[in-house]
Amino acid sequence: MTARIIDGKQVAAEVRAEVAREVKALAEDGTTVGLATVLVGADPGSRVYVASKHRAAVAAGMLSVDRHLPETATQQEVESVIRELNADPGVSGMILQLPLPDGLDGDAAVEIIDPAKDADGLHPFSLGRLLLSRPAPVAATPQGIMRLLDHYDIETPGKKAVIVGRSFLVGRPLAMLLGAKGVDATVVMTHSRTVDLAAEIASADILVVAIGRPGFVDGTMIKPGATVIDVGINRTDDGIVGDVDFESAVEVAGAITPVPGGVGPMTVACLLANTVRLATQTDRQGRSGH
Repeated sequence: MTARIIDGKQVAAEVRAEVAREVKALAEDGTTVGLATVLVGADPGSRVYVASKHRAAVAAGMLSVDRHLPETATQQEVESVIRELNADPGVSGMILQLPLPDGLDGDAAVEIIDPAKDADGLHPFSLGRLLLSRPAPVAATPQGIMRLLDHYDIETPGKKAVIVGRSFLVGRPLAMLLGAKGVDATVVMTHSRTVDLAAEIASADILVVAIGRPGFVDGTMIKPGATVIDVGINRTDDGIVGDVDFESAVEVAGAITPVPGGVGPMTVACLLANTVRLATQTDRQGRSGH
């Protein structure tokens, strides 16, 4: 068996095209869609990721606002920039690039973001509404994963979905989405303390690996025919690799995302989609707020 490749680049291009059409329509009605990023420090990976967001925003016709603070920035300075962007009517959505440098409180800074501009879907208000199955921005990576499953007609009702990793960036919000009414997967969220993790992985119809360890899962661990979603982005001497050993897994899985070119492009595309939705909501309400 050779798995079907879940092409995140192709699906992300479709999402970005949808976003561009919506941005154009809003502009014709006099509404500007703006995405702001706040980057603190000079971490190379973060700088590359933020730059990709700006390129995508500009390509979609959005106003792109980049606020870059030095490594020496204080908590007060970071929060002051966020408050300025909250008050800027040209900014529809914003993201704070995490993690922040040592000594800064990323959680506290995220809470300063106006929930009506929470393009990352990581504000406690947004996460709380997700838990209650109420409309809110959904974290971009989990949202992108759901979009991939839908695009490739991956059946979820009654299927066992095993998530390896429990971060609030991916694991926990994704568990809510997969277990929601209408999706109806049976979700098991595993972590470093899970007893017999290998058995849980082997039982998955849908396996999502977001643990940050190169090649942590290989083909011998995967249920034949399972859908494998690799969220890992690990920089190694051999280049960027995922948390799944692709070469062995592709021979066992029914469908699999490559790294790069799988989940990564969807994260940026769904961030843009969130920004457009926030612009629409703000325009409809005539104000920014919740």
